[in-house]
Amino acid sequence: MTFPDPGPAPRPAPGLPAPDLPSADRSLARSLARERAYHEVCRAALAAMVDGAQEHVVTGEDVSASGADAEVLGYQLRSKAKEMRELPRGPLFFGRLDFQNTPGAAGDHAGQSYHIGRLRIREHPAAPPLVVDWRAPVSRAFYQAGARDPQGVAVRRRFGWAPGGSGNSADLTGLEDEPLAAGPTESAVGGSAEGVAGAPAGSILAEEIERPRVGPMRDIAATIQPEQDDLVRAELASSVCVQGAPGTGKTAVGLHRAAYLLYTHPQRVRRGGLLILGPNRTFLSYIAEVLPSLGETGVRQSTIGEEIAVRPVTGEDGERAAAVKHDARMARVLRRALYGNIGTPVDDLAVPDGTYRWRVPVAVLHRIVDDVRAEEPPYAVGRERVRTRVVRYVRERAELRAGPQTNAWAQRISRARPVGAYVDAVWPRVRPEELLARLLTDAGALERAAGGILDAQEREAVLWAKPPRSWKSARWSAADLVLLDEIAGLIEHPEGYGHLVIDEAQDLSPMECRAIARRASFGSLTVLGDLAQGTTPWAARDWGELLAHLGKPDAAVVPLTVGFRVPGAVVELANRVLGLLDVAVPPARSLRRDGELRIRPTSDLPAETVAAVREALGSEGSVGVIAAEADTARVREALAAAGIPFAGADEPGARIAVLPASLAKGLEYDHVVAVEPAAIAEAEARGLHRLYVVLTRAVSRLDVIHARPLPW
Repeated sequence: MTFPDPGPAPRPAPGLPAPDLPSADRSLARSLARERAYHEVCRAALAAMVDGAQEHVVTGEDVSASGADAEVLGYQLRSKAKEMRELPRGPLFFGRLDFQNTPGAAGDHAGQSYHIGRLRIREHPAAPPLVVDWRAPVSRAFYQAGARDPQGVAVRRRFGWAPGGSGNSADLTGLEDEPLAAGPTESAVGGSAEGVAGAPAGSILAEEIERPRVGPMRDIAATIQPEQDDLVRAELASSVCVQGAPGTGKTAVGLHRAAYLLYTHPQRVRRGGLLILGPNRTFLSYIAEVLPSLGETGVRQSTIGEEIAVRPVTGEDGERAAAVKHDARMARVLRRALYGNIGTPVDDLAVPDGTYRWRVPVAVLHRIVDDVRAEEPPYAVGRERVRTRVVRYVRERAELRAGPQTNAWAQRISRARPVGAYVDAVWPRVRPEELLARLLTDAGALERAAGGILDAQEREAVLWAKPPRSWKSARWSAADLVLLDEIAGLIEHPEGYGHLVIDEAQDLSPMECRAIARRASFGSLTVLGDLAQGTTPWAARDWGELLAHLGKPDAAVVPLTVGFRVPGAVVELANRVLGLLDVAVPPARSLRRDGELRIRPTSDLPAETVAAVREALGSEGSVGVIAAEADTARVREALAAAGIPFAGADEPGARIAVLPASLAKGLEYDHVVAVEPAAIAEAEARGLHRLYVVLTRAVSRLDVIHARPLPW
């Protein structure tokens, strides 16, 4: 792609330097004017694409085809038109690649220029694109090329857009060029609309990464780093585990990987389905806008609890009972209980065929059941195999006597009452709720299933103190639903997904991992987490064991340790807490030397918290006030009394959020006020891990308010 000749020097746009300024500033002004004009062309082309998508819907309704084909085509066209209409308004490109003129270095791209954006934009299907999608193969050089390995790129250009703009061309306020073909000694040049020339290399990139924010998480398509890009573009068949320190962008990597797979393998991924699993609804609302901003809509985002919610959660387990129910040994208990329902044939079976009776000897019936059990199929499949093999035995005898039999004959034999009664006797139907309720109410049944697996104290812990009258009136806990899903998976495999992205995976229990594994048995996983941020009683201390429970023991574990969002001062404090945790995780390091950390001892915790929040409001960005669960109400009362408006964690657009430490995971705020770290650390068994999470939510400034001694 080449630019049109700019012709005579353009009149300076508002805010641009006058022509009598130094030549570098005049060159910058001309470049900005040209890029703004190009953006207008792209905006018009995108509008035409949106109109064209709607026209295709109208045209498609008149297509001559079968009813089914027309319905499928209409659905596809309407979906595409809806996606185009719902694209968020914003800048249409964030970078540009100018390739060298030498084919040996640049290959087919020699002498070409490409604008890189979040969406492919073109004026005509047969014309070269005005903007190349960031996921296209040629775009990889934008993230991977460097002075030591330019990959055929002569110049990489980054664009600076006004924060909070709507994507108008006037919002393009700066650009920065990085010459790559000249080698590692040449520096980048560029500037902003204010006429600053010779900006340090990467200043626009750094400003974009560090820019304050209020509201949901945004995409990082403009700022992906090489090590992140490697993970984003990993093969669909590859399962990857990212051990990401705070601020390294692991969540963004997972979401961009989802977008990349949808772009690169659209049919395979959408046919198999793609699922984003987060720890809670607050987290999912925070990340909800990332994929739509990248042009991908309709992706299911859920929690593991929602995926297995066959019954409402109305009960609650004690800590001991929950720990036992989430233990991997429960899978063995449930399998033994389920297959313990299989009976032993005691008599021959007589199968009616008109006036004739076919006899199936008890020895044959024994062999059929034993053979099916040895094959270890899903329970429901095994039940049908028993029926099918009884019918096959009868059919073989009938064909020896009277010749080939029809399928209708075989179906009649299969539905014969004695056959059905026999199958029900030796391989009865099982409802997961009935089986689990029997185990949790009948100590004898539990002992038969769990003997040698759970000890007496563990069995006692999981028994219901007040058994319900029947399974229909049972009050199921969250852990019970995991067990019900295990039983259901033993009976019949659930439908799976082509790819799953699992965030905060370190907090999954072994039994929750098994529930995910059943849904990924024919697909791949992107596992995201940080062992240091594990806060559940069953949180993983080693990725190998967790990946084995997920059914992907060979998945590569890739560490991300370089933080781009969390300032160095905050990372240094967090690393002090990290040293107290029982996890083998390398310390994080930050590339940012800015930021602010203040330790504020006080004898009046509410008053000091209010003061810290007032001071935080003097700077840009969001403010998160995080305290132990028991202290959250007191903090809210103090802020309300001071007339400071605030919201909860479930309102990502609020300027100030007050939230308990238990909801902080995965969120980030420009300014964090951490209230009484000692109380956070003491609130739960893995309280120090929770405190580590709280301290690393700050991406610009951190105030630590404490009246008690600090726990590090």
